Amino acid sequence: MAEFFQGRDIDGKTVYGASIYTERGSEGITMGVMDVLYSFGFKYDNPDKPYDMEGFVNSPGAVEGLEFYKALYDCCTAPGTSNTYMGEGIDAYKSGQVAMQMNFAFTWPGFEVDPNVGGGKTGYLVNPAGPGGERFAQLGGQGISVVANSDNVDGALAYIKWFAQKDVQDKWWSLGGFSTLRSVVEDPGFATSQPYAQTYLDSMAIVKDFWAEPSYASLLQASQARFHDYVVAGNGTAKEALDGLIADWTEVFTDEGKL
Repeated sequence: MAEFFQGRDIDGKTVYGASIYTERGSEGITMGVMDVLYSFGFKYDNPDKPYDMEGFVNSPGAVEGLEFYKALYDCCTAPGTSNTYMGEGIDAYKSGQVAMQMNFAFTWPGFEVDPNVGGGKTGYLVNPAGPGGERFAQLGGQGISVVANSDNVDGALAYIKWFAQKDVQDKWWSLGGFSTLRSVVEDPGFATSQPYAQTYLDSMAIVKDFWAEPSYASLLQASQARFHDYVVAGNGTAKEALDGLIADWTEVFTDEGKL
């Protein structure tokens, strides 16, 4: 589909295939690449041996997935999109520059109410399955938490208790927020309450997330560099990028005394 639209003239305007995450500075390209790699068989480590990454991070499936992501970037993105993330994707799609875009679910309400792309003009889809039939999506967002040494722990906890009520969460959803409260999402009418509701449910059922480690930032910096250098800059091979990522992550976990 992306190839079909790439460079096509539509109503006198050149349209490109897709906007995908390529941002280098924070987390962008990692979030995009992992959206693909999970479904191609990538695993962070051996399920039976924590932090044992050889053959899992750089498995043949993971290599194929990274090659696929680069092929999509090379063939089907707009010129000058070597450092794009959520905001750039929104702008490219709303302006008609691209036919499709990769983005987190929280952006969907904005599309649906936009006069140019909303009102049934936009479709929402779950990440496709990989070649082996596995199907996952990268989990986005951050959990809400209370800092123990806050000056107002009781007030913060009271806010969370209030926000987690069903009537508040129902209203939050109706205004364009996203609820994960079971009493909300399991309501019989939820799936048809918005054009994107069923896609949201289907996506949340298959989410996976990045390393849940105290060294999250260091691990993320490594993946950002390795993925961007290969996908965007075209340096080396996918296997070399993933081998290098194992070396980087091994160094982090060794410094932490976990290896």
